[in-house]
Amino acid sequence: MADGLVPSKKFGLRDVVEDSRVVLMLALGFACGLPILLVFSTLSAWLATAGIQRTSIGLLSYVSFAYSLKFLWAPVIDRLDLPILARWLGRRRAWMVLAQLVVAAGLVGMSMGEPSQGLTFIVVCALITAFASATQDIVVDGWRIDAAPTERQGVMLGAYQLGYAVARAFAGAGALYIAQGVGWSAAYGAMAVLMLVGLVGALAAPRQDSPPVTGGRRSVGQTLRIAVVEPFSDLVRRKGVRLILILSLIMLYRLPDIISGVMAQPFYIEQGFSLAEIANVTKIYGVIIGIVGALAGGYCVLRFGMQSTLLAGGIAAAASNLMFSWLALNGHDTPLFVASISIDNFAGNFAGTALIAYMSSLTSSAFVATQYALLSSLYALPGKFVGGFSGYMVDYFGYPNFFAVSAGIGIPVALLCIALTLLGEGRATPEPVGPIPEEEAIAAKA
Repeated sequence: MADGLVPSKKFGLRDVVEDSRVVLMLALGFACGLPILLVFSTLSAWLATAGIQRTSIGLLSYVSFAYSLKFLWAPVIDRLDLPILARWLGRRRAWMVLAQLVVAAGLVGMSMGEPSQGLTFIVVCALITAFASATQDIVVDGWRIDAAPTERQGVMLGAYQLGYAVARAFAGAGALYIAQGVGWSAAYGAMAVLMLVGLVGALAAPRQDSPPVTGGRRSVGQTLRIAVVEPFSDLVRRKGVRLILILSLIMLYRLPDIISGVMAQPFYIEQGFSLAEIANVTKIYGVIIGIVGALAGGYCVLRFGMQSTLLAGGIAAAASNLMFSWLALNGHDTPLFVASISIDNFAGNFAGTALIAYMSSLTSSAFVATQYALLSSLYALPGKFVGGFSGYMVDYFGYPNFFAVSAGIGIPVALLCIALTLLGEGRATPEPVGPIPEEEAIAAKA
């Protein structure tokens, strides 16, 4: 807990503004939100404009696996001190600074690449950027939890999400605007410079390292057992064979958006939309519509119950892909493009809120954070794996059928929701324990 903060104190707006930790979370949230689009949808747009084949673009989406698998090396980072830097800055801030510098270096490297001359260099730089970015997420989450008491975590998380959203606007719309005006190299170079925001935040952050574990440090094996094995074993004990249906629903729920999201940017470009048009509709207007959808999802969870909202969201999010089938048949149709993004972003964020509430309801009080982290990592893995083949799917089916097939995944999602409702699962309406992971932010076609 942060020194000098009394857990029982009630905080007002003035306290929030004056608390430097909240301001720092804005900067750290910005640094965490900036890289992910640059190795996913923005990179897809760059490769599409360079004439790279859809199959290659789809396979390059595997770079984002780093975000889903970060829990594997999180225990190591949580106990390992970096030489020299840890003595100067403390363990968490040392890892923050190193990760941010590597992200910036990776983005500079990407800016120096030329897709038409070969992808190997850009792929290596993107992998380095994604790995360092996922590492930064781990450390920032740890710092946030250590830096403030429980009752302040909502404020800290809100500041993080605001900074994250602003960074997505820069990495999405901002990068596309720069690329349209002066080229992709300048766009990625500018994004590397913006990582200075996070670096300043990390250097200004108070040193907040957890105290040593009583009785000595845990080994990596013990930490993995506590972080992964025990939380999952608890789920098995509580849910039994129903856990098979639960995990199937979680893994399928956002699959339509994730696999179609990989091909979204190439699709828009092939339909004849300019980078500025894509930025305006998907990265600015679409984000606003997405916020409305998320708020509507939260209201429906409270008003109609989690399971009903989960069912409606799953069907709507999958069915919204049919709008892109229609757009693929019509070609460059701006009103239809806006309508497609409107329906898709509203439905996708509505469903995302329902999924957060559902995964939160599955956690037990003894393993809240770890079980949620495991479930939120698990949900994106199938989509990322299948999404890598999305380019092949488009080549085989064509865009209209590709989006229609992805919409069909909503059928088993609906059946699983109904089956779990009949089994009495998901009747509670808990408060979410945290944000959906970064992968959720890149799943939608925005």
